Amino acid sequence: MKIKALWFILLIPALIAITACDTAFTVGTKTIGIRSGQFIYTEGYLRATYTFPLEKVWAACEKTLADLKADDVERVKKIATGNFTAMIQDDKVRISVEYVEKGLTAVSVMVGPSGNNLASQLIHDRIENVLKAP
Repeated sequence: MKIKALWFILLIPALIAITACDTAFTVGTKTIGIRSGQFIYTEGYLRATYTFPLEKVWAACEKTLADLKADDVERVKKIATGNFTAMIQDDKVRISVEYVEKGLTAVSVMVGPSGNNLASQLIHDRIENVLKAP
């Protein structure tokens, strides 16, 4: 019984820490992180979900790449998904856009060969600014 109580006492602070701030877990070669409840970082991709339809998010990603002066932009668009591949300042950037449900679209960004969280965050911030612009 004391062992169960000890586990409970240790589990509560751990759960509070996970939900209250940035957290990352590494299992083998896989890394999963949660940032402020809205971004998920996994395997080099920083993923966020936007409350906008797929077409508007797609256009925001195109504008963001144009604003960042991306070169060699490749676009592959299907019914419910789309991908961009581009070069920005000698870094390969991959953006995946995915329909989640009506008015909800997920975007994953990877910068560089193994992911750059800061650069991916910058791109997400720019996408969000374009989406919120009138």
